[in-house]
Amino acid sequence: MANNDLRKRIKEVAVEHFNKDGYYGTTIRNIANEVNCSLPMIYYYYKSKKELFDDIIKKEFFDIIKKQTSKLKMDNVIDFYTRFIYDLNNLSDYDKKVYRLGIKVYLSFDGDEELMNLMDEWEKTIMPRHYQLLEPYLKNTDNKTAVVRTLVHLLETMIENIVVKNRYLPENEIREEIAIVLKDCE
Repeated sequence: MANNDLRKRIKEVAVEHFNKDGYYGTTIRNIANEVNCSLPMIYYYYKSKKELFDDIIKKEFFDIIKKQTSKLKMDNVIDFYTRFIYDLNNLSDYDKKVYRLGIKVYLSFDGDEELMNLMDEWEKTIMPRHYQLLEPYLKNTDNKTAVVRTLVHLLETMIENIVVKNRYLPENEIREEIAIVLKDCE
């Protein structure tokens, strides 16, 4: 197996194990057995289980989010958020599993203290980022903060349904719910 293919396979198997057994229940030995390679080979790529887990969360999870948002255009705020959520339906199985793992760390269900702190810092930016995106459209709204907070909660619920519960959400349903929250936005 070529080096890049082996590294990719190690990550795929690791994501499966981390999702199924959690960070503390996953062992490098189990990953090596399933990949059908030696422990030293895995340690050649990753010095520790933590380094492997960190690479998946710090790089792959955030890369998925960046990739999803980079495809969006802000012509219409309802279209923007609808497209972001709807496109999660089309993530590859691997990307969904990485995203699911990221959510577990985000919710402090898994991972180590360093990653949980990283996610806490990221979480602190969520409301301000959405507020900044929506602010130009919230001119006719009395309580801008409540609208943004409600939208973020709705988005989190939809993300959970698609990524964690593996449910398909139709575009029209996503749009309807987002439109209700953003009904007073221009």
